Amino acid sequence: MMLSKFNPLRALLSAEKLTPVMTQSSGFKNVPPPKEFKNVEMPERGRLRPMEKVPQYPANIRPFKMQKRLRYMRGPENVHNQLLHKQYGIVATSGGRLRYEHFEMIRMFFLRHMDLDSGKIFAMWRVDPPWQPVTKKGQGQRMGGGKGHINHYVTPIKVGRVIVEVGGHVEYFEVEATLRNVAARLPFKAEAVSYQSMLEKQEKEEILEKTNCNPWTWKYVIQNNMGGCHNWISKYDLKYLGKYL
Repeated sequence: MMLSKFNPLRALLSAEKLTPVMTQSSGFKNVPPPKEFKNVEMPERGRLRPMEKVPQYPANIRPFKMQKRLRYMRGPENVHNQLLHKQYGIVATSGGRLRYEHFEMIRMFFLRHMDLDSGKIFAMWRVDPPWQPVTKKGQGQRMGGGKGHINHYVTPIKVGRVIVEVGGHVEYFEVEATLRNVAARLPFKAEAVSYQSMLEKQEKEEILEKTNCNPWTWKYVIQNNMGGCHNWISKYDLKYLGKYL
């Protein structure tokens, strides 16, 4: 007569008449809970409104012409350089101009790739409609004869200007691809940012400036007129200390 091996688990189950509980461990994933969006202010209009191609003047005012005024594109932006809703947006990293076609490109791209009608996502402009006139003479005309006719209107942009702001009940990875594609299609350099990335970039610049071991910085050279650099550098380098073109 052969004795069977003693199984303590079988003896325990038969004694207490319990049913075994199976816990699946293969493929188990610990998924964190969804993010809670608190203190999110939704604007009245969640979609980007169409911009006017030509500014509307009163009947008694004639459309005016002006010079190029490249100073409108040079230097840093000191006013509209922060995100109002502290979420996401597109920020210019170089100066340039926006035409009506660029505004339409941004608006249509957002309408096709974002569900702005759901009430959970919003997008808002942070720039003015085209207002600066740009003149152009017809092909084949000779020099002289005064300034040409107004061809189109543009909006000048400085470095650090927030162009579009996006927010709502949405995380950054959901809108990052759309913001990057729009920023790559602009006529100047721009980048997709979040409020957290802007703070990290600002802190990194402050740390690099404090921990810089090289005393001969471009700022120090210009401020002390080393080598008589004030005689040959641009007035904009003298004003912005070589940081902006």
